[in-house]
Amino acid sequence: ALNAYAAWLKANPLLWPARIGLLGVFAVHVWLGISLARENRAARPQRYRDGLALPLSSAASRSMILTGLVVLAFVAFHLAHFTFGAVQPDAYALVDEQGRHDVYGMVMAGFRNPWIVGTYVVAMLLLGVHLAHAAQSLLQTLGVRYEHGNHLVQNLSLAIVAGIILGNLTLPLSVFLGFVASPEGAAVAAH
Repeated sequence: ALNAYAAWLKANPLLWPARIGLLGVFAVHVWLGISLARENRAARPQRYRDGLALPLSSAASRSMILTGLVVLAFVAFHLAHFTFGAVQPDAYALVDEQGRHDVYGMVMAGFRNPWIVGTYVVAMLLLGVHLAHAAQSLLQTLGVRYEHGNHLVQNLSLAIVAGIILGNLTLPLSVFLGFVASPEGAAVAAH
């Protein structure tokens, strides 16, 4: 089913406009993030005494640029792995019984590799840190934060982010831990 879906997606004329649109949104997000960081620094040209930020700022808010850069590097790695086949060329070259690109076999080979799964886990945890601050900032921008309900907003934000991260980690960890098996007779190249 995954191979059939991948073949349909690859033949879909909307694939490249969607990719270009996502790249544009991603570029605007990076540009706005950098612009916001510059504005924040310009608003306070002197560093805090002893390099300490206000007690109200969280580690997540202070690390937005760093976690954003790590997520950007991860996106490049993910594309190199699954879109361009540069990470595991042998697995990328797999073909199923119907002559289609064997995406299922490629996923199985990739997520059986401890360093690839480790890369995904670390990247998702850092994405979680990035999104945790982003979700709270978004809610504040929309006026949802208020003096007596911040714990509720923070907990809701963290629950949403945890759901996203756990959802993203389900496939790599399920394959790595053996909960998802290769189909009978499928040749999977594990590197």
